[in-house]
This record gives sequence, structure tokens and C-alpha cells, in this order.
Amino acid sequence: MAEPKEIVQTKRVIALVRNTNETKIRVQLSLDGGPLPEFSSEKSNGDADADKKEDEGHATQKSASQEIIVNTGVGFYDHMLHALAKHSGWSLNIFCKGDLHIDDHHTTEDCAIALGMAFKQALGPIVGVKRFGTAFAPLDEALSRAVVDLSSRPYAVIDLGLRREKVGDWSTEMVPHVLKSFAQGAGITIHVDCIRGENDHHRAESAFKALAIAIREATSRTGKNEVPSTKGVL
Repeated sequence: MAEPKEIVQTKRVIALVRNTNETKIRVQLSLDGGPLPEFSSEKSNGDADADKKEDEGHATQKSASQEIIVNTGVGFYDHMLHALAKHSGWSLNIFCKGDLHIDDHHTTEDCAIALGMAFKQALGPIVGVKRFGTAFAPLDEALSRAVVDLSSRPYAVIDLGLRREKVGDWSTEMVPHVLKSFAQGAGITIHVDCIRGENDHHRAESAFKALAIAIREATSRTGKNEVPSTKGVL
């Protein structure tokens, strides 16, 4: 009888740069919290400040198990990414210099794409994880539900029922678009909907928190060196 293979738990971390003519984005991500990964000279593209933590006056939090620094230039979006990282159990540093003189579209969309790419690269092969995650998250009168499948098939169904034009300085039409962009970059399937709620701030925040908790469950390790699929590959 063959002896079971030893499970080697690798660090699920990534530091990447995504630059376009519209946005310049740096992401440092650790899916299991702890210290943030450093940039290599190649990944920083020669940017001497690529590993500098841009934490002045923005969404930041440091604890024994996590470090979170979010600076996209869009305040309420920073708040949502902070909540996503916190309740996913991530350590995250994301900085964006975007064309906010136009509007918030390119900045928030591109940050979601870059974060999704970072998530996919940090997670690596879908082996030894639960794959599926489901969560509910309330915020006062609002209640949201999220379901996640690490399917390697990007798809998103989002129904938040937001009514205001903006929450803070973030256009509410961008909230579902950002979640879809994250799913596309991450290569995962997500369903996120707000079941009830009167305040759009609460509706959006409960949705991000529900997604975070579902992601945390889906990415949790099983202790088995197995692909969670009847196909044998994801």
C-alpha cells in the first residue's frame, strides 16, 4: 500500500505591477495574511518606490496576523477593498495612480482586474483547497449572500439593487462591474446578491463582506493533495 504523500504548504503570495495608459497599479497580496511579499526588480519595472507602503490618509490596518493598505484614490472603494481583504484573511497592499480627472471607471475597474490577477497567481493550482464557499453577511438592516467556486471559469452574477448614483465618491454602477472584473481576473465564478437593505452603503459593504467570507472558505486548505473536481483538473 502506497504511503500518503506529504503535503507541503507553499506560501500563497504575489507582488505584481499592472500598468496601462490609464492606470499604474501595484499589488502585494498574501492570501494567508502575515507579511506582505516584496517586489523583485523585474516586477517593479525599475520603480524605486514599488515596495513603498502608500498609507497616508487611506484605508490601513495592521494586526498580528494581517497588514492592509489600500490607496486607489477613490475613498469608498478603498473602504470596500479594505473590508474584502480583512474578512478574506488577506494581507494586501494596493496602490493606484489613475486617470480620476476623467472619472472613477478606469481606476476601479483596473484595480479589480489587477487584484483578480494577483489572487489567481497567489492561489496557484486548484489543489488541496475546498473550492466552494458560501457566506451571508449582515450590516444593520442589509443582508447579502455570496457563493464562490474556484472553477477556473470566470463568471459573475451580481444583484445588489443599489439606487443612489454614488456612495461617497464611487459611482454605484461600478460596484457590480468591479466584482465582475475581479472574477474575470481571478478566473472564478461568483454569485453575489443583496437580499434586503435600505441604505446603499450598507448594501454594498455587506456584499463585499459576504464575498470575503465565501472566498476565505473556498481557499481554505483541506490537507489533501487532491483536485476538487470530478474532471481531475481545474
